[in-house]
Amino acid sequence: MTGFAQGEAEAPGGSIRWEIRSVNHRYLDIGFRMPEEFRALEGELRQRAGRDLARGKVEAQMRYLADGAASAFEVDEARLNQLKAAIDHVERAWGALETPDPLQVLQFPGVVREQRQDLSALHEAATQAFDAALADLRAARAREGERLAQVLVERCDALENQVGVVRERLPQVREGWLDKLRERCRDLGVEADQGRLEQELALVAQRADVDEEMVRLAGHIEEVRATLAREEATGRRLDFLMQELNREANTLSSKSQDAELTRGAVEMKVIIEQMREQVQNIE
Repeated sequence: MTGFAQGEAEAPGGSIRWEIRSVNHRYLDIGFRMPEEFRALEGELRQRAGRDLARGKVEAQMRYLADGAASAFEVDEARLNQLKAAIDHVERAWGALETPDPLQVLQFPGVVREQRQDLSALHEAATQAFDAALADLRAARAREGERLAQVLVERCDALENQVGVVRERLPQVREGWLDKLRERCRDLGVEADQGRLEQELALVAQRADVDEEMVRLAGHIEEVRATLAREEATGRRLDFLMQELNREANTLSSKSQDAELTRGAVEMKVIIEQMREQVQNIE
């Protein structure tokens, strides 16, 4: 969701430059900073951004540099003559007065008349520049998404490897429990009944059974891969999958009664957390 983009346009009356910054955010939050004469465009620009962006805290800032024609003004001759007539009237009534300061005369209401500027061309240029910046932002976010997708695929590979290690370890754990039960019987000086040993082993295996967790972990990893291949916003779905992966890893860790399985579960949680941090950057 992070990115930076720019867009520029020229129009009669000045030049326009947009800068758009985007950072991670749970929802889409767009803020605009622009001169007041362009404020009427905000609603339309917000809709344009909402069609292209799904998540992120976006700050769009517009810079407007007016040319000389845009800031031109003219003196209202009729208003100036009215002011001069009023001054002459005061002089006839009170006598000679000091010559008025020209700057003060220009500040008198109505003497200076600003030319009305046609904003339609500027508004059109501002919209074009915004669209260009928005396209640049989408491209930047797409490039970042490709890099993040590659990172997540590599993490999926590492997670699958850990699932394989745990699967290979499970038969050894079951056999180890059987050996422990036999050793305890020998220590007690009693003859172990094979049927009873099998019953005890079955109870232990039931309490420590993690086959379902292994199946679900494998399924969630495949779903992550499938989600990354989608041509749409996938951040929310990936975030949910990270929660499910972490849930299964936690269950595996709580059921584990073997040091190797515990280390495998911890390594899984480390990998999942690395993935979760990267998923926060995906739209």
